[in-house]
Parts: sequence; C-alpha cells; structure tokens
Amino acid sequence: MTADPVAALEEAVAHSPLDPALYRALAAAWRGKGEAAEAMAAELAADALAARAPLALYNVATACFQAGQARQAKRWYELALRLDPDLVGAHRNLAAILENEGRLAEARAHCDAAYGRQSVFVEPAPEEKLRVLVLAAAGLGNVPIEALFPASTATRITWFIDYAKEGEGERLPPYDLVFNAAGDPDRVGPLLPEVDHFLARQSAPLLNPPESVARTARHRLPELLSGLADVAVPPVIRLSRAELADGRAAARLGFPLILRPEGAHGGKGVQLLAGPAELAAAELGEAEAFYLTAYRECRSPDGYYRKYRVIFADRTPYPYHLAISQHWLVHYFSADMQHPSWKRAEEERFLADPAHALRRRAWAALAEIGRRLDLDFCGIDFALDAAGNIVVFEANATMAVHLRDSPELFAYKHVHVPKIFAAFGAMLKRSLEAQAR
Repeated sequence: MTADPVAALEEAVAHSPLDPALYRALAAAWRGKGEAAEAMAAELAADALAARAPLALYNVATACFQAGQARQAKRWYELALRLDPDLVGAHRNLAAILENEGRLAEARAHCDAAYGRQSVFVEPAPEEKLRVLVLAAAGLGNVPIEALFPASTATRITWFIDYAKEGEGERLPPYDLVFNAAGDPDRVGPLLPEVDHFLARQSAPLLNPPESVARTARHRLPELLSGLADVAVPPVIRLSRAELADGRAAARLGFPLILRPEGAHGGKGVQLLAGPAELAAAELGEAEAFYLTAYRECRSPDGYYRKYRVIFADRTPYPYHLAISQHWLVHYFSADMQHPSWKRAEEERFLADPAHALRRRAWAALAEIGRRLDLDFCGIDFALDAAGNIVVFEANATMAVHLRDSPELFAYKHVHVPKIFAAFGAMLKRSLEAQAR
C-alpha cells in the first residue's frame, strides 16, 4: 500500500472494480486533493454501480469523452461494459479512443462488438430539412460531417458499410441523398456484396462515390495528379511490414523518407528517416502496411514551414487554413497559431485572397487538382516549394472542416470558412433539384 490515499484506493478499485463503496471513498480522496471533477465522476460511478445502471456510467464516460478527457472516458466506458457487455455506444467510443492510442487490435475488437450488433444508426433532426444516408467505415478516417450536415436540420442515417448485413440495404429508413463519408481508402477495401448491390440499384444522388474516393490513396496520388502544371507530387510507395523490413524498396526510393503507418491520421506514427539506420530502428506499432514518401524540403526563406489547406466543394477550391511551424511535420493544432500575431495576419491574407497569397499560377493549379480529384467534397494539404509549385502532401475526403475557433482571436475565419459550407449547401440543393426533375 502507498501513503497516497488516491493511489491506495485506485489499487483497491483495480482489485474490486464493481464496489460502490470504494468509489465513494475515492471521491472523498479526490475532493481532499481539490480535484472536484475527478471527485464528481467517482461519485456518479458509485451511484451507477449501486443501482446497476450501465447507462449512467456510459453518460459519465461520454461527458469525459466530449470534453477531450480520453483517459477518464476510457475508464468509465470499460466499467459500463462490465455491467452491460452489449452496450453498443460504449464499444463505439472505446474503439475510437483505443485506435487513437495506436492499439489497433483492441479497437477492432470493440468495433466488432458494436457494429456486429448494430450497423445502422439514426440521428433525427429536430428541424428536419434533409434526410441523408451516410455511408461510413468503422474507426477513424471518415469525412467529418457535423458541419456539412448540421444535426439540427439534417436527419443523419449512418450505415457502417464494412459491417453491412445481407438484405440491410432494403431495410434502410427513407433518405433524400447518399453521402459516402468513408473517405480514407485505407479503411475500406472492396465493398461488401450487399453494399455493391445497394449502390447499383438505389436512385438518390450519390456524393463522393466510393470508386472516386479509392483513387485518392496516398500511393495512387502521383499517378492521379500526373502531368498537371505547377504541381509536384513526391513519389510514394505502399509496403507490407515484411517489405519495409527488407529495406530494398526504401533504398530504391532514396532517403530521406517519410514513414507513415497505413490509415494513420493526425501525424500518428509519422517519422522522418535520414537513412537505413533510422529505418531499421523505426517504431512500427501494430500497423501491417506503411507508406514511404520521398521527403521534399519546403522550408520558407524565413526558416518556417507552411502547410496550406484548401477544401474543394463541388470541385471548386476554397481556402480553409494556413499552419506555420518551426517543425517539418506541420499540424494546425501544434503550430501555435495563436502566437505570435503575425501568423494569424498571414493566415487572414491567405483566406481573404488566396490567389494573391499563393500567386495566381498556384491557385490555378489547385483548380485543376480539384477537377482531377473529381469529388463532391474533399481537401488538399500542401506547401509551396522555392519555385512556387504546389507540393502535395495529401488530397482526400477526410479533411477536417469546422468553425470552432475563437471568434475573437480568429474573427477572419468566421468570415471566410462559412463560404465552404455555403458552397456545399448549394451543391446539395442543385443535386436534389436535378433529382426532382
């Protein structure tokens, strides 16, 4: 036993995870340390255990999950599943947490437990103006649809097509259009026969057809975008774990190389390999396949790296954000765009006049890329090289688009980003009007 009362009680809970009295004691210990949120969660868990109420535990977990507290959410979801192993929502969210941690086999087991029981979910809109059938894949890698189909006005019928059951397509609720949100080609292989059969016979507008999404896999992009003026797509190869370990394919591509696990998002597992020694020492995690991309130096003359994101709505480009970082692996969430203020000023100039910020030939090249991708909704992350060419990092449908940034600090985003949603909405209207004719 340790002298720390919280640690001692956590040890006791690990041995007796269903004892409400231990959680009440734990709540008191947390309160004694001034951790009110932890104390409240433990108290709610004690009440739920005493009442044998798994949904109450699920609600505690979901509150943590929505607040970005993955560790706490995981704990309470696991506890809820001890009371009810068939709690689909707990399996779904726990799978997302585990996948984000890189624990792919465990995540897949929870996906199987969730979607094996239920693969169609309906979210009714209180002010329904549209009913959309969303085709999705289990796990990460779906198109973020919250801003595209607001829950207040769009009833969303989400069908997890990698778990489609025989005859399920014939039993779906009514819908106005179909949006394929399975935007990561790594996540969805050949469609199940039930889904193929459904798509062949259904007559509603279909946005982002699966065959078009499949062409955006990282190793297929160089061919897809070949021949476009002012566009550079670094060579990419896809390798199995054994091929990667062999090393010969990497040597042929030439170092330095960027190593990325297949299906990874948000920079998870991405490594820069200077040579064979770094390849041999690379941490591979649980992935079974990997992408190797030839590294291209895109640092600006001021020493910073810039990654631009443009969104295509009905194949037309719209600027979304600019991330400026001192690190070669640029992500908006880690680029500290709040400080200094010159970063936001530069981003504002890009959003207000992208053709001027990028130079007109680069902006014209982006329009050509949109036509070549031929998706109703997608995006591209890219940099400019010293010659002003577009250097493509990735181009696919999984690009996050939202308007959650501070309206005080990022007021300009609240002026320009809504143009993307307006263009997408106009496309939906045209699609539905064409269908009605």
